[in-house]
Amino acid sequence: MDKGLHFTFHVITTVLLLRGSSQAGEKNDTKMQAGSDLRGPGEGLPTLTVTTILEDPYVMVRSAELEGYCIDLLKALASMLHFSYRVKVVGDGQYGAVSSTGNWTGMIGEILRREADIAVAPLTVTSAREEVVSFTTPFLQTGIGILLRKDTVSQDMSFFHFLAPFSKETWTGLLFAYVLTCFCLFLVARLSPCEWNEPKNEENHFTFLNSLWFGAGALALQGVTPRPKALSVRVIAAVWWLFTIALLAAYIANFTALLSSGSEQLPIQTFEDLVKQRKLEFGTLDGSSTFYFFKNSKNPIHQMIYEYMDKRRDHVLVKTYQEAVQRVMESNYAFIGESISQDLAAARHCDLIRAPEVIGARGFGIATTQASPWTKKLSIAVLKLRESGDLDYLRHKWWESSCLHKSRERWSPLQPQALGGLFLTLAIGLALGVIAAVVELSNKSRHAAGHAKKSCCSVFTEEMCTRLRIKENTRQSQETSGRANA
Repeated sequence: MDKGLHFTFHVITTVLLLRGSSQAGEKNDTKMQAGSDLRGPGEGLPTLTVTTILEDPYVMVRSAELEGYCIDLLKALASMLHFSYRVKVVGDGQYGAVSSTGNWTGMIGEILRREADIAVAPLTVTSAREEVVSFTTPFLQTGIGILLRKDTVSQDMSFFHFLAPFSKETWTGLLFAYVLTCFCLFLVARLSPCEWNEPKNEENHFTFLNSLWFGAGALALQGVTPRPKALSVRVIAAVWWLFTIALLAAYIANFTALLSSGSEQLPIQTFEDLVKQRKLEFGTLDGSSTFYFFKNSKNPIHQMIYEYMDKRRDHVLVKTYQEAVQRVMESNYAFIGESISQDLAAARHCDLIRAPEVIGARGFGIATTQASPWTKKLSIAVLKLRESGDLDYLRHKWWESSCLHKSRERWSPLQPQALGGLFLTLAIGLALGVIAAVVELSNKSRHAAGHAKKSCCSVFTEEMCTRLRIKENTRQSQETSGRANA
């Protein structure tokens, strides 16, 4: 009888233990689905509680597990420093700011309340946060930018849009090069005896107007008369042809890039442009470091942005980054936030674009409790990951998207420096043409001086004056003055 009772007691105890284990497993599964991630503690390894926030591509939930840039970073740090960790998503979904009651919210608040040991997330290092927690060396550098939808900021092309591929300085340099080349053609054609053998009996076809026409014809890739006969004139003509071919290729390439990028159709280039316009509303994340950056800034433009957002905070401030991107895509709204996150949004959504100006350089760091021994260890580990290129690899891995191959480099007008080699080649060609013309004239003067038994310099001077009409003009002026005196 006692053996039967003893056996029955053992059976009941075993059943109760099995049921308790099953319920514990169900609770752990539910906790995992809620966004927590438990990594095996390992024997003798310290376990850290890590708080984070769900934001693409830093931390995302896929197949009941967390993944993303910050999760990969955390794995690398745990492997280097030999610790295990438990990841939990911040309860209120906030990064960390001082509430109306004076208490810190978000991930900063959880660290202060010892609910978490560290925060690994896109958490900006600010002076206010640094006063209550410690930050490691930043693992990502960023700034504040403006995210826009392309069709909300596009404007009609100007009437002189075809001039946009080159800057004003470049157009000025091209005009000067054109006039100088035509003048060199005119001068060399008069000096070269091969082009103009008998100045007294022949007419020089390379007048200045004809030289201008010849240069313009080369710009249009058309052959025009007069045709050069002398070597010196041909040298200048050939160099000018090469110059125009390279110039037209650069213009066509840059104009195609301009039409493809559409960056010239973006009237909002800076934060000052954003304040002056009235078509778009703009805002940022409520309680974010970006909001407080504009609040504390002494810049008048930044103060105007803060006053605008503060007066309409219930309407223009958003709760999450995903809400901000969705609002930019669906309404006339511009989002002010971290430029590195905006680059990802613009890459994944091809109808979005980030304005060129970026202000307030800052970084994302890992937050720890003050005087924590992990702060320095984590900072050194982050530096090692940066030096080894692992951070660049993670940046490339998680910022890839299906839209990246459609993105184009930001367009800018072609500056004179980009065509510096082309201008130098033209200048050398013009110099060679003038020198060749002088040599040709010198050779003719030497032969003429031998026949006339005169000095070569005197014959060269007379030939030069005749070709440039200096002597005739002097005689005519003398005759005119003599008649006037009479």
